[in-house]
Formats: sequence, structure tokens, C-alpha cells
Amino acid sequence: MELFDTHAHLDFSRYSGDREEVIKRAAEAGVVHILNAGADLASSRRGLGLARDYEGITASVGVHPHEASSYDLDAARQLRDMAEGENAAAIGETGLDYHYDNSPRPDQRQAFRSQLRLARELEMPVIIHSREAESDTIDILSAEYEPSQGAVVHCYSSGAGMARELVEEGLCLGFTGLLTFGGLDWLRDIAAEVPLEQTLIETDSPYMSPEPERGGRNEPARVKHVADQLAEIHGIETERAAEITVENGRELFGLAAEDNLKSLTG
Repeated sequence: MELFDTHAHLDFSRYSGDREEVIKRAAEAGVVHILNAGADLASSRRGLGLARDYEGITASVGVHPHEASSYDLDAARQLRDMAEGENAAAIGETGLDYHYDNSPRPDQRQAFRSQLRLARELEMPVIIHSREAESDTIDILSAEYEPSQGAVVHCYSSGAGMARELVEEGLCLGFTGLLTFGGLDWLRDIAAEVPLEQTLIETDSPYMSPEPERGGRNEPARVKHVADQLAEIHGIETERAAEITVENGRELFGLAAEDNLKSLTG
């Protein structure tokens, strides 16, 4: 069985002591691809370095809404340079986070619009973060997003209405270990409505560690628990859920089947 963790942050310092071992464990668990998502300029550069060092890891470059206040003209230029270079498969993660409001909302909206325009210009897919910002997310996507680009709203945790709008516009939804948490039947109900062909699975490592390993640092090998839960929701075998979500990820990010982590397993 092959798996694709479509959103992780392996460049973060929480992996500094055992990053190689974490990646090997992922490969041994059947993970053939990992998308390392950029959170700011420095994180994006580190992710591109991982993509150079490991076949089967690819990177996105972007500025998270938490860092949107730092997204000025120079940052936009640097992001473009990275996006136009080697190993960048997507723009993001970018979007809106009105839960923490670590950057002023006008700055978040400006940075989101700018990165969507960059992705449109470069014909690259987009990784979108949206938390407690449903209306503005939809409005900005309606104005700036070109469906031919492809996009995923990662770590989906918004309502059913937004999910339906996104699906109708052809976007993918990414589900994390949240799907396995008790008390979140409403999220599992949403996942049941989303066509499997528009579904991705992810860990959002080092966050969102799934049941039965909830708590502590997450890692890509645990994406299988998300696949297990998705399969149960849709009444299919885990192998089939994994196969569909791998193909979805490959298609969205333009990855070849032979570009994988299997070589690390010996």
C-alpha cells in the first residue's frame, strides 16, 4: 500500500534531532510522497532543500497568514524567485486565520490575494489555510483563483456549506488526524460528502497527531491512520482510499509515480 502525506512541516526544528529517522519511518510505513509546506520565506527555503536531498519529498513555497504582516514587496520578489526555481511544486500555505489573528486581517487578505495571483501567473497549484474565515476565503478565491491551477484547502475544519462550495469549484479538501478525534462526527459527516476524487490526506506534522497516537509530535508515517478513518467513512478498504488519495496528490502537484521514498527502505 502506498500513501501520500500531502502536508507536513519536516523542516521545523522539532525534527532537528531525528529528521532522517522520521523520513525513513515514513518510507517503511508505505509513504511514497511527502509535500513539505512552506510557512514563511525561511521555511520555504528549507523545504526546497529537503526536496533536493530526498527523492519523494517535494516542497511548496509560501507565507502563512500568521506571517502575513511580513509579506512586503521584497518578500513577494523572493517568493517568486523560489517558485520559479527547481523543486517547488505549489504556492502555499497561504490563506486566512481569524482564530489567532497573528497578523492584521487586512495584511492577511493582501498576502493571500498576492500569492493566489502569483500561482495563477506561474500556473501552479495552491495550498490554502482557512480558519474561522469562511466568507472572506470564498470571496477572495472567487476573485483571484483560476480553477485550472488546482488547489487544496488543507486541514479542513470549516462547515459543510463551505465544503460544498469548494467542491463545486473543483478544489480538493485535505483531511488530517482531526478526522480520527472523538466528538468530531460533524467533520466525518463532511468527509463523507466530499467525493474521494477531491480528497487528500495529510498529517500537518508536527501537529494533529491522530488517534490512537494522539498527543506529542506527529510524523508522516501516521498518515495511515487518516487513510484508515477515511476508508471507514466511505465504506471501502484502506488500500483503495490510499490509492485514490495518492493519485489525487500526484495529479494536483504534478508528480511522477517513480518519484518516491521507497529507495530509503532498501
